[in-house]
Amino acid sequence: MSHDILPLKLENVCFAVGGMRLIKDLTCRFEAGPRTIIIGPNGAGKSLLLRLCHGLLTPSEGNINWHGSNGIDPRQHQAMVFQRPVMLRRSVSANIDYALRLRNIPRTKRHEIIDQALELSGINRHRDTPARVLSFGEQQKLALARAWALKPQVLFLDEPAASLDPAATHTVEEIIETIHKAGTRIIMTTHDLGQARRLADDVMFIHRGRLLEHAPADKFFTNPENDLAQAFVRGELLWWRRGKDNRRTPKHKR
Repeated sequence: MSHDILPLKLENVCFAVGGMRLIKDLTCRFEAGPRTIIIGPNGAGKSLLLRLCHGLLTPSEGNINWHGSNGIDPRQHQAMVFQRPVMLRRSVSANIDYALRLRNIPRTKRHEIIDQALELSGINRHRDTPARVLSFGEQQKLALARAWALKPQVLFLDEPAASLDPAATHTVEEIIETIHKAGTRIIMTTHDLGQARRLADDVMFIHRGRLLEHAPADKFFTNPENDLAQAFVRGELLWWRRGKDNRRTPKHKR
């Protein structure tokens, strides 16, 4: 019996708060394989999209459907790492152990998985350290290790290297690459165009809750079709005010 949960399909998905639509008529499909990087200006809806896909939020309209998974719960085969990871009040290794216990992984197997996860993330020396005293960068590595230990088919990453220095960012990107090569489908947001160029196989560009372009990374970064995507790749500031037709910084003010 196959337990594949991909593809993931979104059809005309909207998400509204207080009558304001923050995600608008979004349709896309995630197949197995490539790393998808979701980019766009702050407030575009990138994090909301991940939370909708992960099941933390319910769309106001439209449908989000995982591939027919033969009676299994797709939530058991995906994981998410947030921009600011949540650390439990216990040691580094116990944080991973707790996640494994929630997935009903037998105790006899958990020790080996924990060792592998700590080795992957480079934080084995901290295995007995309380997780909450780690630096922010080390906590993010632990969050990635905890997610990887679950062997998810799909891993959602919300700005996993935000606020990290270059060295920590490099390590996080190496961990992501290792997880990808092990067969996990990566769907990730970032505000860093350089990081998107390094990691993306395909790119989704979102602005004001709408998906404006979805293309292979090489095509997107060399010849984006949407005018706002072109401006974003050039480094122009995209901004707007309610009731105004302002979409990016006027040329005379740049």
